[in-house]
Amino acid sequence: MTKYLHTMIRVTDPEATVAFFELIGLKEVRRAESEQGRFTLMFLAAPGQEGVSEVELTYNWPPEDGSEGEVYSGGRNFGHLAYRVDNIYDTCQRLMDAGHTINRPPRDGHMAFVRTPDGISIELLQEGYLEPQEPWASMPNTGSW
Repeated sequence: MTKYLHTMIRVTDPEATVAFFELIGLKEVRRAESEQGRFTLMFLAAPGQEGVSEVELTYNWPPEDGSEGEVYSGGRNFGHLAYRVDNIYDTCQRLMDAGHTINRPPRDGHMAFVRTPDGISIELLQEGYLEPQEPWASMPNTGSW
């Protein structure tokens, strides 16, 4: 039997990325650091999804010689992660209030896209049905997702 475990994305600012996912409703469920490998792994999950459906954030530490750390691009090539939320309008408002751009607003009350601090596209899907409402219904797309 095959069982989905997690999706790994590399991050450059672990605390900013954890804070971003907390705005969606995920929580850090465990963390592991490797001095020898010079990396930190952080696993996040929605409540009740621990060990079932997780996101692994991988932070590769900067080189010991003081040179600049790795920079990642091409987050769009990854595609996206998708999460179902209880209220898409409240979730998008929390993200906006924290300074994040809603790239594809939930005009239909069903779907929105936003990006993590490292440019990974996140799809938000409404649990059940919500009527379209302003300001979301009239909000234009921004950038790409």
